[in-house]
Amino acid sequence: MVLAVEDLMSTEQEDRFMTALENILSDIIGTDENLINDFSATNEAKIKDFFQNLWKEYQMQISLSETAQDVEIATPIAETEPEAETVTENLTENAENTDNTENTENQHKNMLIKFDTNPEYNRENAVHEALAVQIKDKQITFQNGKVNQDYCLDFDIEKLGIPEIAEVYFKGLEGIGLQYLPEEKKIKGVPILAGDHRIEMQFKRKDWVEGKPLISREVVLIVNPDAKSLWKNIPTPKDIEYYKDDSACQFPKISSKDIEGKDVVHKNMVAASQRGRSHALEGKPRDDDFALHFDEETACHIMIVADGAGSANYSRRGSEIACNTSMKICKEKLLSHKDDFIKNSTSENKNEIGKILQDIISHAVFESYKAIEKEAQEKNTLVKDFATTLLVAICRKFDYGWFIAAWWVGDGGIGVYRKDPQYLKVMGEPDGGEFAGQTRFLTMPEIIRNELYSRMKYDVVEDFTALILMTDGITDPKFETDANLKRIEKWHALWDDLNGNNDDKAFIDFSDDELAAGQLLKWLDFWSPGNHDDRTIAILF
Repeated sequence: MVLAVEDLMSTEQEDRFMTALENILSDIIGTDENLINDFSATNEAKIKDFFQNLWKEYQMQISLSETAQDVEIATPIAETEPEAETVTENLTENAENTDNTENTENQHKNMLIKFDTNPEYNRENAVHEALAVQIKDKQITFQNGKVNQDYCLDFDIEKLGIPEIAEVYFKGLEGIGLQYLPEEKKIKGVPILAGDHRIEMQFKRKDWVEGKPLISREVVLIVNPDAKSLWKNIPTPKDIEYYKDDSACQFPKISSKDIEGKDVVHKNMVAASQRGRSHALEGKPRDDDFALHFDEETACHIMIVADGAGSANYSRRGSEIACNTSMKICKEKLLSHKDDFIKNSTSENKNEIGKILQDIISHAVFESYKAIEKEAQEKNTLVKDFATTLLVAICRKFDYGWFIAAWWVGDGGIGVYRKDPQYLKVMGEPDGGEFAGQTRFLTMPEIIRNELYSRMKYDVVEDFTALILMTDGITDPKFETDANLKRIEKWHALWDDLNGNNDDKAFIDFSDDELAAGQLLKWLDFWSPGNHDDRTIAILF
């Protein structure tokens, strides 16, 4: 490294300067040549500027007083040793009075001389600064954290590859809910404060003693906010037209007798519907709806789920009409077929049962459409303003097994699932539109004209774990794609999720009819990025 001081020094002065500098640094060079070379290469410009400025200040002192003529660049001027990290203080006193000897001496005392005639003192400075440079050059980053979520970062000081460093401390972790555990070599905790936090790392050398400075470096730790906390939950105004509660749940009582009065163990049903975060954020109403019923006269379970189209002005009313009308017609039609269920209870008459259930469900769907059409006429608006999907299932136990009939239009899903031995039957096809987010609705006339019967599906199984009806607020986050509805692994995961295998540890105690409905409603509050639609699910188990 070449310092351009030849314009300032005579040859004799330069020789004296270099001799003094060699004396000061000889101890360091002799013990660790690589250290001084690295330090010189890294700080070449700073060292050059320092010596040039130091020499200029020295020349200024000479011109201010004759008493300063014998001062050499390697001679200490301050009365006491300056601290290694003292910031350079430039001479700022008024230099007009050149005869003021006392003023000149005070100015000499305020000058910072980085290099002292004490070799040990200068070695300490150089080692300290060289280690500071090494630490600064190390790539040290903290992974991002999230408020209210466990944070754990491995930090092993030995992996920095700087053997002279013995310990490290962190200032600023406690305020955000974290701590450094040196015995575990980890930073752990649960962040409580979002933001970009500047954490000061303080490094202690192996030869550190009380009074010596620590080496500091800052690292930024980004803590992201809890996404849930950013969502508002504004209640739906009760004075709006077609007001609907923001959530609903039900666990209907199931009779312990069959239609002949014999003791029997029936399956139970539970359902819940929760307004989505996207609606809650704006104080808009829930568009989903459901209806459950166990018909004691015929021992049939009726399950209905509907999802009003978000783009339709009165879809919340459309889903409500569809569920209520379908349930009303199913009840009436089942009662009229009470004797038929007893007469056709053997496996040879399964086709007759299929025809009966087809007649009941198709009639219920048709009347639901007509009821929506009537509502639109009375309001002097279009049927599509009440657009809604519709999923209907009727299930009954016979001696030969469970007979299940279902009708489905729109997105969402219906599935008959058995965990062990594993079994899956998806009772229809989701209606995807030409573009993402599109679907088909009950309110489309062609559905009633052309597809009323073709959408009927049947299944007969010895037993099952659950018959599940869901809107797309469930299927989108839990199945991701329509194709995944046919993968039993996804249904396994959903069932495990319902039983508590999730981040929130939310579970449904299916054996407790007093708690299950509320637990299912709570489970619906699961977090899934990008999936904030209304959520409705009905389960027969």
